[in-house]
Amino acid sequence: VMDQFEGKRILLAEDHPLNMEIAKKILEKKGILVTCAVDGREAVDRYKREAAGYFNAILMDIRMPEMDGLEAARTIRALDKEDAKTIPIIAMTANAYEEDRKASADAGMNAHLTKPIQPQELYQELGHFLKK
Repeated sequence: VMDQFEGKRILLAEDHPLNMEIAKKILEKKGILVTCAVDGREAVDRYKREAAGYFNAILMDIRMPEMDGLEAARTIRALDKEDAKTIPIIAMTANAYEEDRKASADAGMNAHLTKPIQPQELYQELGHFLKK
């Protein structure tokens, strides 16, 4: 089966180098092109730099220095850019409590993945959003 992920572009915001490396490998295994950002501010900058529609989704760690994932998601959603309101933003966090899920949703995130990231779970979640 030709992979639905082949050639898709994901913006990955993660401040922990090892977690970043692992998530990147999981994504690249499926032919996804990954742009990395080490914190929320860099994620917002990288998102702003590309044309609308360039990224298919954003994977956003919640706890990051400089600007956390919630603030970054809110900032992206507020941008005056064609896909700013619609691009899928998926939270990645060690916090799986109901209030954490609610906080991500309130910040404009579409889904919530618990760390450590399980490849199957990640593919499944992305699959919902990356339908051709």
